[in-house]
Amino acid sequence: MTTRWADWACTATGDEYYSVLERTSARSIDITALLVWFLEQVEAAIFSSEPVVNTVLRKAQFWIAHSRDELNERHVKALNRILDAGPESFVGGMTNEKYRHLTGSRPATAQRDLADLLEKGCFVLAGRGRSAYYELATGVAFKSG
Repeated sequence: MTTRWADWACTATGDEYYSVLERTSARSIDITALLVWFLEQVEAAIFSSEPVVNTVLRKAQFWIAHSRDELNERHVKALNRILDAGPESFVGGMTNEKYRHLTGSRPATAQRDLADLLEKGCFVLAGRGRSAYYELATGVAFKSG
């Protein structure tokens, strides 16, 4: 177990771990400095994992809300792409062209699929005509808090 911890600590923060360990063991049996360093690493890991956890939770909430919807492989692929990108990262929403490129479908199939996702409440329509695009329905997937 010690080897695993030392390997993780070394790769996570370079020589910092060994430096703190050396200072702690050289003085006395007081390991306060080592514990402080360790808790700082735990805190940093928690903060850095928060965006990932939030994305996973949003995605899970979305799929729970749409668990009864009959979705084909193209639907799932497109929805997962938007869910993975996050609420602000999928620039310009989902367009017919993006859907076609993402799923490899023909224009008519893409239009039918997008209309179906709109009807199922997965997407909301934004824009009109040739500038129309679809955004993920925010009621479930991107609730804040």
